[in-house]
Amino acid sequence: MDPQLVEDVEDLVECVPNISEGRRVAVVDEIVAAFAGAHPDVRVLDRSSDPDHNRSVLTLAGPGGALVEAAVAGAAACARLIDLNQQHGVHPRMGALDVLPFIPLGTGNVEACVPLALTAGRRLVEEAGVPVYFYGVAARRPERVALPRVRGQGFEELRVRAARDPDRAPDLGGPAPHPTAGATAVGVRWFLIAYNVNLATNDLAVARRIAAAVRERDGGLAAVRALGLALPGRGLTQVSMNLLDYRVTPPAAAFAAVAALAGQYGVEVAESEIVGLVPQAALDGTDPADLRLRDFGLDRVLEWRLSQQIG
Repeated sequence: MDPQLVEDVEDLVECVPNISEGRRVAVVDEIVAAFAGAHPDVRVLDRSSDPDHNRSVLTLAGPGGALVEAAVAGAAACARLIDLNQQHGVHPRMGALDVLPFIPLGTGNVEACVPLALTAGRRLVEEAGVPVYFYGVAARRPERVALPRVRGQGFEELRVRAARDPDRAPDLGGPAPHPTAGATAVGVRWFLIAYNVNLATNDLAVARRIAAAVRERDGGLAAVRALGLALPGRGLTQVSMNLLDYRVTPPAAAFAAVAALAGQYGVEVAESEIVGLVPQAALDGTDPADLRLRDFGLDRVLEWRLSQQIG
């Protein structure tokens, strides 16, 4: 990243709230406005909504203190506007504001963002009434470093277990989840690319087999998490991936692996998509057309967005 654009983490941090609403546009608009309006130094770099996932992902940037203010305001709006008892989608979730990661930009290191996550978590409990689990570099327990371990089986499981099982109790607040807003996973991590490959089949079993084959925990690609999901609104299925370290497994490698496995099942790749923004280095040497990237342009590149809104 251009050192003239971003000098250090104290001046600029990224925050990527994941919201459990992707269908009601007016609700998402109100929540985005709450995040954006909390502090004049907060910039909304991107928003992406998916109705099948019933989820929206925001990309915010600004000074760390400003992002904490945004997190508190956004969490309160999510708790007020989203009822997880009525919310359903194909993506797993535990909270109305489901995930709140802080990511260093520029020359900063991840540990420098931990105080931001801890402060945001405390204030979410105190001011929004939402219990918090810390994950990633901010995890307070070693078994909670990985987000899937924190989320478990989601909101429905937490309603039953959190108040009576110490292993599922939140780090702050609770012990029961908020009755409608659940709980939020607040963390610190490095750049993560949410990358999906959509298959031209409605056979969910195929997508799930491919996801199992490519995810790291089952012997697949390094630094990759994957789920097989249905996309009933598009008549497709999806291998939904989190690329935890694009330097180890970039989108091109993930696409190639999924496409090869799909071919073995006689299934074509319909398209792929990046949710949110992607660092330019993750696509170096790659033609986006080769990945069949959906709606991809320069505005999907993190550095370009930063230069337009902050530079």
